[in-house]
Amino acid sequence: MNWISRLLGGQTNTPDERKSFGGHTLLSLNQLGAANWSQRGFASLVNQGFARNPVVYRCVRLIAEAANRVPLVVSEGGQRVDEHPLATLLARPNGRQSGGEMLEAVYAYLQTAGNAYLQAGVVDGEVKGLFCLRPDRMKVVAGADGWPQAYDYTAGGRTMRLRQDGGPVPSVLHMALFHPMDDHYGMAPLEAAQTSLDIHNAAGQWNKALLDNAARPSGALVYSAGGQSLRADQFERLKAELEQNFSGAGNAGRPMLLEGGLDWKTIALSPRDMDFIEAKHAAARDIALAFGVPPMLLGIPGDNTYANLAEANRALWRQTLIPLVVRVADELSNWLSPAFGGAVVSPDFDGVEALAEDRAALWSRVGGADFLTDAEKRAMLGIGER
Repeated sequence: MNWISRLLGGQTNTPDERKSFGGHTLLSLNQLGAANWSQRGFASLVNQGFARNPVVYRCVRLIAEAANRVPLVVSEGGQRVDEHPLATLLARPNGRQSGGEMLEAVYAYLQTAGNAYLQAGVVDGEVKGLFCLRPDRMKVVAGADGWPQAYDYTAGGRTMRLRQDGGPVPSVLHMALFHPMDDHYGMAPLEAAQTSLDIHNAAGQWNKALLDNAARPSGALVYSAGGQSLRADQFERLKAELEQNFSGAGNAGRPMLLEGGLDWKTIALSPRDMDFIEAKHAAARDIALAFGVPPMLLGIPGDNTYANLAEANRALWRQTLIPLVVRVADELSNWLSPAFGGAVVSPDFDGVEALAEDRAALWSRVGGADFLTDAEKRAMLGIGER
């Protein structure tokens, strides 16, 4: 005899113990309300996105690590120079970071905050160090003309004002992605992906709740045996038995044997009815779109824009990584050039494997141009005189 038979068998109801309704339903309904969205702001978006969402995490890491593979070289008078104080500074900007580590942080901050800040360490009128500062600790101090004249950096309960005048270079380099509604701060791809981020996170929470409460009734258990009703103690015991035997991940998929006038009525929409899985994939594709990463590179199904991974990788470099690296190099060059005799910082894409095919095509076109001199061909290829 199963637990329901033991619960209901051999029991009689007295008039004073009957409930007025002949069939009892074990049912829980939640009213529909407004959607819950994560708060805007660096801390909230990073906690909900980078720290908790695998798509955002992978997009940021992929962009930062790939962009960091492009070396920044120093040139003077159009000639690349390997031994130069500026090159040494970029290779070892401070005592705690390598140049690659600092630039990786810059690229990652631009993706998550839309802003990246570098501080120049000046000793005896010379730039001796570069330090990457957290965007959430920085505040623009605007002058009378509306342009930044200083930056306030707050850490450990103390605020330090970093002025933009009085040194060989401005003390702070502020790199900001375009924001149409803000004069000083940039807009991050993570901020644009906020709605899709919340949908994707909600899908993950749904899956976790489904595992934790796999057999929690998504319907109604109705008792209507011969017009009789359950006594109060039977009603409470039936609820307890359901929770004990059919709730939790360990009881997922466990069959329920119904006897004694019990009937199961499904009342909830299944994930299939809600097109749940496709909605999650669509949110993941929108997140990747905001970051400029082809979904194919992230293993997200349903996107066949590119024929293969190699083509998708080239699209990532052409549309996302090259513009990002060129912009950061230009910002560094304009900032530091006055302190290093006009030296220029530029990216060197020759070693990027994904761009090897493009580079080979360029060499072939330039090499076949007989009307160009060797000097002009070198200049078009970015190679100085030898």
